[in-house]
Amino acid sequence: MSWRLSRYRAGELVEVRSQEEILGTLDSSGCLDGMPFMPEMLKYCGQQMRVGVVAHKSCDTVRKTWTGRRVQSAVHLENVRCDGAAHDGCQADCNIYWKDAWLKPVSGARGGSKGSPATARARQPGTASSCSMQGLCANTRVPAGSAEAGALYSCQATRLYEASEPLPWWDLRQFAFDVSTGNYSARRVCTVLWLFALRWVVQHTPFAFRLLKRLSDSAHERLTGRPAPQIAGKIKRGERTPTGTLGLQRGERVRIRPLAQIEQTLDTGQSNRGMFFDYEMVPFCGGEFSVRDRVTRIIDESTGKMLQMKEPCITLEGVVCKSQYNACRLLCPRAIRPYWREIWLERVDADRPA
Repeated sequence: MSWRLSRYRAGELVEVRSQEEILGTLDSSGCLDGMPFMPEMLKYCGQQMRVGVVAHKSCDTVRKTWTGRRVQSAVHLENVRCDGAAHDGCQADCNIYWKDAWLKPVSGARGGSKGSPATARARQPGTASSCSMQGLCANTRVPAGSAEAGALYSCQATRLYEASEPLPWWDLRQFAFDVSTGNYSARRVCTVLWLFALRWVVQHTPFAFRLLKRLSDSAHERLTGRPAPQIAGKIKRGERTPTGTLGLQRGERVRIRPLAQIEQTLDTGQSNRGMFFDYEMVPFCGGEFSVRDRVTRIIDESTGKMLQMKEPCITLEGVVCKSQYNACRLLCPRAIRPYWREIWLERVDADRPA
């Protein structure tokens, strides 16, 4: 399987090409290699910024298989996320994919000349037809099958499956690329893989379970400074889980409750009123963070429909999925923001003396 890495590396300074240059790389559906260029990205044209990570892989949130997907010639830029302005205010705050053809190296920075191979390929006659600004905006919607279905949206998140290819978990090239692209240090990659291997042995070895579990937990605590994540919801599936409202607003300081308290609000499927509490959220338990947003509407990647939250969910500054524990998507660089029920949080400002 061919795998075209981005020509850029993490930390490299790049410039987003002009609107005219980018439109010239797109097909009639506003895509390059299946990846849409969204209207929310236009405001960055001409700006210089650094590559955050090379987006050579992702997790599948469209088909809900939660497996890995290979992405060709793309990066995520530092602190550049979709604000949902062209998608009726979707609050998912997704990390944006930037294809190499939409960027150019800053003079004096590593990366080569303007006419990169990716750009040249995108502009070959017959391989791409220019997309107009009107078409770019129109492509944020897809025709609904019926009037009852309502508006359906198209964005990088909903089209990611078509813009990527299968990535088997055993394809070890991905971890070599994690290091060579500058996404992660060799130490971090080795630590994540070693702890994953220990957990796999514990789960698949029927004998000496307690001994192996102790060894795995001890190694995890030595290497990460915290216990291995284990979640045990206390409420039977089908029974109603509790709710709680704090009325949190952006900028307020909160503490994530200890895992033992959160488990009291979860059913045995690790959910609270349909909201899943993931293993990737466990390392943040007990930490203090600022509220980033109250999320009430997001686009469902698998259907394109706008979902209205029955209860607002909270996102926190600096809290993103680090993909350390889910076997088929280890070290995914997508950095999705997890959603937090208010019952899992508590205010801390009131605890402190004035």
